Amino acid sequence: MGIYDILVKRIRELCEKQGITPNGLSYMSGVSQSTIKSILNGESKNPGIVTIKKLCDGFNMNIIEFFDTDDFKNLEQEIK
Repeated sequence: MGIYDILVKRIRELCEKQGITPNGLSYMSGVSQSTIKSILNGESKNPGIVTIKKLCDGFNMNIIEFFDTDDFKNLEQEIK
């Protein structure tokens, strides 16, 4: 599983855990519905750090909490 897949998985997990839809996340984070949809559907494979920070704000967490998962910790280094 690559970093993009893990990112999508994390967003979906947090939405489910917090009982919000992607549209609700859009409202809470200020990220457009189309941007969230394109991330979740694989159309945008490189969301910027500002977008991720806004999503974190919508989830009421900081970036460190967002990335503090076994999936992210176990990613192999992309540049060798």
